[in-house]
Amino acid sequence: MTAAVRAELRKILTTRLWWALLAAMGGAVAFLAGALALAIGLGGQQPGDELTVPPDQLALTVYSAGVTLGYVFPLAFGAIIVTQEFRHRTFQTSVLAEPRRTRVAAAKLLAALPFALAYGLASSLAALAAGAPALALAGTGTMLDDPATWRTLALGAVAMAAWMLVGVGFGTLVTNQVAVVVGVLVWTQIVEPLARIGLGYWDAAAPVARFLPGAAGEAIAGSSFYSATGLSDLLAPWAGLLVLLGYGLVAAAIGWRTSFRRDIT
Repeated sequence: MTAAVRAELRKILTTRLWWALLAAMGGAVAFLAGALALAIGLGGQQPGDELTVPPDQLALTVYSAGVTLGYVFPLAFGAIIVTQEFRHRTFQTSVLAEPRRTRVAAAKLLAALPFALAYGLASSLAALAAGAPALALAGTGTMLDDPATWRTLALGAVAMAAWMLVGVGFGTLVTNQVAVVVGVLVWTQIVEPLARIGLGYWDAAAPVARFLPGAAGEAIAGSSFYSATGLSDLLAPWAGLLVLLGYGLVAAAIGWRTSFRRDIT
């Protein structure tokens, strides 16, 4: 197993994709955190205006910007870790070197762990580095003396790491790299946001929105733009983690029964 994990790590590290996506994610999260802080914070500074979000909740929303809007990066990278084998037709070589396909799949998941942690940490640091100065500039307070802030940052890193593992699961299910990347983008940027907004206005279906993947990821951090603005409620952090990982586990199980067990041609 150690040799298989090392082989998977070499496959990841010999490409530029892992750090290119990491840098892109850091820049995107920093921009989004700063933009949220300034847009909402400065929005209540005109005479007679009030903040639409309380200062303490605004800070948590800013620091969890990665979980709300930037999770597409670790999700996509997790899927690519698996699908690149099928795109470049190296999966045959992998299973010839290690015929036990269970080990091949497990090695990919284990190799993704350090990158999942790196992406999670980078996301929280980017949100903090850009969000805190922006909050200070807006005059709403950075809330860095509040333990809830550091809890949100820590759990946000956990959520982003979990997203990469979910990506590995979906890459196992949909082995076509173009299809899975397009699917990830369409779901995260269009389908789920519209679904959450729509469900939020329908009282009977509103509780369902809490169990969507994006909402589950936000629940881990305990805060999000959607919950702060009253569009949706969140599950408890532990429940959000179970739901999110459950999506990845189900996808991986189906993929294992189909894609990973196909005969090599």
